[in-house]
Parts: sequence; structure tokens; C-alpha cells
Amino acid sequence: MTEDDLYKTITKPAQGELFKDKNSKFYGFAFPVTNEEQIKQHLEDLKKEHYSARHWCYAYQIGTETIKYRANDDGEPSNSAGMPIYGQIQSFEVTNILIIVVRYYGGVKLGVGGLINAYRTGAQLALEASKIVERTINKKFQLKFEYKNMSKVMRILKENDVEITNQTLELNCLLEISVRKNHSSKLFDLFTQFFGVEIKEL
Repeated sequence: MTEDDLYKTITKPAQGELFKDKNSKFYGFAFPVTNEEQIKQHLEDLKKEHYSARHWCYAYQIGTETIKYRANDDGEPSNSAGMPIYGQIQSFEVTNILIIVVRYYGGVKLGVGGLINAYRTGAQLALEASKIVERTINKKFQLKFEYKNMSKVMRILKENDVEITNQTLELNCLLEISVRKNHSSKLFDLFTQFFGVEIKEL
């Protein structure tokens, strides 16, 4: 049974896995991304690096509960590049990822079937070269309490394996915490019943 608060992603870029067909070269790259700004940057960087290539086709998917994706053929025949790349993202069940396949044209046309196979293989090689990890979908909360309650609060956080992402410890303490989604309502209830602690979702 897969738990609904887990997702798969990659931790670091996979660089330039090569697939050749009839003198055309296809280099597959995979990047971990969380927003469109990063996607734009990676595309710009690759276009500078591979300025003499003919096509820079790509697909991305970002988000865990709300998914956003795009597939781009970059001048290749419709659906012959972007969608085969996106198909591999779905097949490997990864998100927060950008895959770019850079093509150097070798002088021989591959036809739509050949292109689909080449872009799909380029994406597959990039994914196989990537380290795919499983992460939890987390919710973020803020806790506000007086310093005298610190040890009790810390004990609850430790017992429930909660990560503190930010803290301000003064007369009133503010903690920002990150809780695995499936455990978040239990923790919320624990602190709601705790006299002297305010909890709110961020």
C-alpha cells in the first residue's frame, strides 16, 4: 500500500546522458526544480552551453498535491518530443523535476516514430542516472507559547518526530514546525488541547 503523503523526486541533476540514432545525438538532462523560475534558468543555461544544438525539448512536473506540468516540442513535430519526455516522468512517478533532451541533428530525418523513441530514451537515461528519493508531503504550523512551557512542548515534538524549521526564543516563544501530512491532524489536536500553546497552520 502506498501512503498518500509520499512523493518521489530527484536530489541532484543528472548531466548529459547520450543516445544516438542515425548520426543525431540526444543528450538527456534531469534537474530537481520547485518553480518555473528555476526551469527557465536551467533552459537558458543549457541553451548557452549547447548553443550549436538544433532542439532543446523538455517536460516538467512540479507540485505534490496540486500538480503543474508542461511538455514542449521546441520545433519538433507535434507530440514527438515533449510528451514522450513527460511520459517518462509519469512512468518513473517523479515530481518537482525538469527533463531537457538536447538534440544535435545528424543530417538524417528520423521520422515521428524515431523521434518519439529518441526523446523517450533520452529522458529515460537521464532518469536512470538520477538518484530518486522518497519524500513526505508536510504541513507547516506555528506554535506560540510562554518560555515556561518550553520543555513540555519540546517533549511532544520529540515524541512525534517533528522537525523545527524556525525558532524565536524570547519571553514568548515562536516555533515553526514541519509535520508529515498524515500525522498533522493528530499533532494539531494535541496542541489545541494544550493550555498555554497557540497553534496555527502556515
